[in-house]
Amino acid sequence: MFALIPFRTNGVDNKGGRVDNFFNGFFNDDFFSPMNLDFGNGQKFNADIKETQNEYLVSAELPGVKKEDINLEYKDDTLIISATRNEEINEQKDNYIRRERCYGEISRAFHVENVDREKISAKFKNGELHIILPKLDQIINKSNKILIE
Repeated sequence: MFALIPFRTNGVDNKGGRVDNFFNGFFNDDFFSPMNLDFGNGQKFNADIKETQNEYLVSAELPGVKKEDINLEYKDDTLIISATRNEEINEQKDNYIRRERCYGEISRAFHVENVDREKISAKFKNGELHIILPKLDQIINKSNKILIE
């Protein structure tokens, strides 16, 4: 007998009007974010870092990237992961031709101290990059604090 009917306000909501929504949406868009890591076609470069007692474990998702197109660097206590993707699609069927090209570059940097750079290893399989950053045996104390005896 009774039905739920959505309540519409003809484009005006409780936060303001259409003009407010336009400016809020425009300036809060991810385009202006420094962490906008779009790889083209809405794909993102996600990375996780896990610390254990002896090492740091980094996992990065790089879908659609070939192993040869990945570059890893460790300098000045910073791990830099960068990748490029160059993809071209040519398809011809019946009366139409489809050609698409996609090119993208992406890079992320992570500050990781106390790493034995000679023992860093990495594996790439099925679009996932796994990096092992072994810790140095000795922990360098960079504190300015003076112990009182």
